[in-house]
Amino acid sequence: MMEIYELLEKLTTVNGVSGNEEDVCAFLEDILSGYGEVTRDNLNNVYCTFGEGYHFLLDAHLDEIGFVVTDITDDGFIKFDKCGGIDTRMLPANEVVIHSKEKIRGVISTKPPHLQSADDEKKAPIITDLAIDTGYKSEELREIVERGDRITLKKNFVKLLNNRISSSVLDDRSGVASVLLALDRLKKLNCKITVAFTSQEEVGTRGASVAPFGLDVDEAICVDVSFAMSNGCDKADCGELSNGVMIGFSPSLDGEMSRKLVKLAEKNGIPYQQEIMNGRTGTDADVISVNESGIKSALLSIPERYMHQPVEVVDIDDINAVSNLIVAYITERVGELNA
Repeated sequence: MMEIYELLEKLTTVNGVSGNEEDVCAFLEDILSGYGEVTRDNLNNVYCTFGEGYHFLLDAHLDEIGFVVTDITDDGFIKFDKCGGIDTRMLPANEVVIHSKEKIRGVISTKPPHLQSADDEKKAPIITDLAIDTGYKSEELREIVERGDRITLKKNFVKLLNNRISSSVLDDRSGVASVLLALDRLKKLNCKITVAFTSQEEVGTRGASVAPFGLDVDEAICVDVSFAMSNGCDKADCGELSNGVMIGFSPSLDGEMSRKLVKLAEKNGIPYQQEIMNGRTGTDADVISVNESGIKSALLSIPERYMHQPVEVVDIDDINAVSNLIVAYITERVGELNA
């Protein structure tokens, strides 16, 4: 497995807007081919299975938020709409890439402050009022771009101080990384592992809804990001960046698994924090746990600042904590089962 910074840079550079995940699927298939049998289903879920025995499913979603082309105006602008949970406040003046017959760079239009009214300054932009400027004329664009083509924010991987990185799509490529970093150690264990990197989470956990079907999974561990405390946030709603893996507690999660994860984190000196949710988790775990006849499921999250923004921030140490806890949990369970 490649070094974690290199892995994360590659993972956050490859594209995969919900429903158009082919590039990231191909990238992950190549990495996973060194571990076991790799398959891809009709929804672009990517699977890798190895080993025999008690069956663990490891899940993280591979798709990212983005946009979809809705129209090309006569004066050469591209109109677009959301594909996933986009915060329109951050869109004006952002650089984007349109993934069409050719990759086209553009910028999201914005009104200069000199021309804004008092009302303009008080409200977030409406996405249907925005457009993308590429420099192309309308007739040139119509030769290359089609309605339905996906659009991504410009990729921008930055190393920060104290083992932190900033990039778009760390939700959930950092979760993908934590699973990949565990595989070399998991291959040595006497059990069956299926990795499922799932599609279309950002538009309703669609990939994970079918991912476990027919696999006969005994337990599942889902990995995603969750809110890390930052300026202006309520501490009651957030974990802490650099404080370790967030272990989920929720009615949709298996309480015994959650408690065992806490004990193993303490036993192995893995930094952790508890994340208490009073209902659904908003992650793949919600639909995986009710697949087939019900699957015992746990959720491990990486604390992340500025979720669904172009400048998401995570700590490398938190990603490693997730990976280490996955290995500690499965190692312990295999020992119990084979005792």
